[in-house]
Amino acid sequence: MPAPSPVPTSEQPLEDVAYVYDGTPEGLFTAVFMAYAHREDPQDVAVHDTFQPRLGQAVRSIETDEELALRVRRGIRRACGHACYDAALRASLSDDPSSGIVVYRFVRYAMAANRPHDCTGCRKRGSCGGPLGSGGPTGAAGCSGKARGSVLNDLAHPAVEPLMRLVRAVGNERHRMLQFLRFEHLENGVWFARCNPSAAVVPLLMDWFSGRFNTQPFIIFDENHGMAGVYEGRDWYLVRTDEVNLPNKASDEKLMQAAWKRFYDTVAIEARYNPELRRQFMPKRLWKNIIEMHERIPGKDLSHPRRHPEG
Repeated sequence: MPAPSPVPTSEQPLEDVAYVYDGTPEGLFTAVFMAYAHREDPQDVAVHDTFQPRLGQAVRSIETDEELALRVRRGIRRACGHACYDAALRASLSDDPSSGIVVYRFVRYAMAANRPHDCTGCRKRGSCGGPLGSGGPTGAAGCSGKARGSVLNDLAHPAVEPLMRLVRAVGNERHRMLQFLRFEHLENGVWFARCNPSAAVVPLLMDWFSGRFNTQPFIIFDENHGMAGVYEGRDWYLVRTDEVNLPNKASDEKLMQAAWKRFYDTVAIEARYNPELRRQFMPKRLWKNIIEMHERIPGKDLSHPRRHPEG
């Protein structure tokens, strides 16, 4: 990119076509590459498990290619900057069914907006750094277009606003996980946390937690997306898995959990008890993986009585 070097193909471009991929960011960026390669403008880019094509719509099944995804990543960063790529990556982690087509349309718009131009506009503003703006020879390639600013600021554009909405939603879910992840100490010395976020945010959590755990190994398992982030004390990596087989908990883990639950109840201010407000800040869908809330879920009662009945 600016447009990826097309893969040679003898196929004719399809007019009404949908691209389906495996739901990973790498799969989505591979689909973006293939749209350039086939010189097509797909009307839908969706996860293959959930997509229903329209009557008469052709479907291309995109096989994830990490090398092609890497080329798209490099192209976006080179032409549009790191912030644009980071926004596209975060949006690709959303569970929203429209995230695929939203990211695709944004990348198309961003690459076109940052295509080299003839310097006419930026030369008038005195902001051109290209050969024409600096007295270069006529017919030179012109500047990079970056003087026009980041496309992320074009919030009224129909290709940007939906993407930024997804970016905010993914960022909010990451923030919830930073607050509500609860780690258990296992007998092998590993710390383990189970979560069920509404976006595949584990890759966005690993740097933050690895910086705080230092050399202590930990695992964050996302049961909704079949993904585990594994930190070995130095580097971290992602594993695709639907379940994890864990050793027993450390000998003092049960005591520490009981102490934490007792602390949670003790610091509560009776006069300010507000279960509705708590559910706004601590969504009930997360409670099953939050230790201090287990007593408020049927079948997970503590040995000591509840302080408040759940309204």
